[in-house]
Amino acid sequence: MMPSLSPGSRTTTRAVDYHHKLVTFFRSKPRIILGSSSFARRQIMDQLAEEHGFSYEVKTADINEKAIRDPSPDTLVRLLARAKKDAIIQKMRDGDEEMRGLLITCDQVVVHEDYILEKPGSVDEVHEYMEGYGRSPASTVSAVLATDLVSGREVEEVERAFIQLKPIPSDVREKLIAEGTVFYCAGGLMIEHPLVEAYVERLDGSICSVMGLPKHVVLRLMVEAAGM
Repeated sequence: MMPSLSPGSRTTTRAVDYHHKLVTFFRSKPRIILGSSSFARRQIMDQLAEEHGFSYEVKTADINEKAIRDPSPDTLVRLLARAKKDAIIQKMRDGDEEMRGLLITCDQVVVHEDYILEKPGSVDEVHEYMEGYGRSPASTVSAVLATDLVSGREVEEVERAFIQLKPIPSDVREKLIAEGTVFYCAGGLMIEHPLVEAYVERLDGSICSVMGLPKHVVLRLMVEAAGM
């Protein structure tokens, strides 16, 4: 009778197996498409591309996100990621583009004091959101959906990160508003920004998750969507 593996041995075996799949996946030179107009997500994807030696394309969905609503933040980000996937696929078909590769679509909201916060629509909302973060913790809720355009196979995951910020002074908020990028971030939350870094008191999760594209999730979902 073969001896059973200990839990630690099984974990090591799974890690080695996953690493092998990841290496094999990138050696196949897959076509990878990031379906996002987010500068922060492109920054993270650039890092992944450099770390793993792949290139990727960017396509945008250009959907009306406000037309899709749900009281559950987890469900909402899943619905939006899927709507973006559908819109990009339709654009590709309309353009007679070859339907191959892996498409990554995402969405994120911030949850604060039981409210779902999306991209701020005004200067007042930026101030309101940031003042709130100084009162109580916030969480980011990020959905990542990977779709194999040949097989139609889809895998998705929702990840949360938790952030506690010190009160952000009004002059710092004004600088962020003048810069403008804050209007393109869910909840106006930019803990990676040099002006905000000093006010991060606690982070449970990764910065890339807060920025809307958790690296470890993207890598695993691409491998799974590829059927490996």
